[in-house]
Amino acid sequence: MIELIFVIVILGILAAVAVPKLSATRDDAKIAKGAAAVSTAVTDMGAYYTAQGSFGTVGDMTNVSFVTTSNGTTDASATDLNGSATVYFNDSTNTSCLSFTASATDGNLTVSSESNSTAECRGINAATKDLAIVHQFGGSSVKW
Repeated sequence: MIELIFVIVILGILAAVAVPKLSATRDDAKIAKGAAAVSTAVTDMGAYYTAQGSFGTVGDMTNVSFVTTSNGTTDASATDLNGSATVYFNDSTNTSCLSFTASATDGNLTVSSESNSTAECRGINAATKDLAIVHQFGGSSVKW
């Protein structure tokens, strides 16, 4: 009987250690997924601008999900970025982590961190800090 009690105590201790580790792993996976999606979106939008000479609708440029308002839930796939519109990348709780604003006149895509951030957004912002800049996809510096 005493051996059974010891086994139960040891299993309880192992569970107390393992559960927080599993939770942290799940959070890390959400951050990695968000960071990969942001990187993909920047690459997709740059490739689209380079190929077409202008920005298009979000749905035409990338498969990454964006919304039309900060912390909103309205799908932005039909939003045309040629009009210098801003779209937002949300985390899994619909909190906006980053904003994407395109400039149709010069081919610049500005990626900015949003101030209202959850732990997941803070992780995504930290993982994508090198992408939160003005990306120059167009311009007149190319010489033929």
